[in-house]
Amino acid sequence: MPHDEPTAPTDGRRDRDDRSDREAARRDGRPLPDDDIRARVQQVGVRQQRFERHLARALDVDAAGLEAMDHLITHGRSTPTELARRLEISTAAMTLVLNRLESAGHLTRERHPSDGRKLVVTAAERSSDRAYDLVLPLIEGIEDVVADMDDNERATVQAFLDRLIGIYDDAMD
Repeated sequence: MPHDEPTAPTDGRRDRDDRSDREAARRDGRPLPDDDIRARVQQVGVRQQRFERHLARALDVDAAGLEAMDHLITHGRSTPTELARRLEISTAAMTLVLNRLESAGHLTRERHPSDGRKLVVTAAERSSDRAYDLVLPLIEGIEDVVADMDDNERATVQAFLDRLIGIYDDAMD
């Protein structure tokens, strides 16, 4: 029987070819297919990682230092032990991170106001302001995208993201 179109492989080769095409598009910047949500989610993750590396370079910190600064800027001052727990690293490793950040002028350490045996770490205002200036265009851009959505679009995106967050949470259980 003559065919005008080739039949799709049924042995898994199609999935491998599809994955290979997506990986190539990610590397070489080709436009993604209109119906490829999976690749777009992957690209959001890739862009997030690139932005974090950009931010770390701009602030002259390593990844652990950036994460510690993010916590201090977002949540306010903290003890080194609380920070180590939050970042899921040892207190010894946290000490090294804090030493580097303090040497670079990104934070200060002071005695805890009610327990003189403890230290409290605070992000330096200059570093907080610089980080905020670097992140602000991203925040504003996301806010603009959300503001442009109608109620149905917001509900759909929110439901999708909630399910995606659940998948990540389940994968770490």
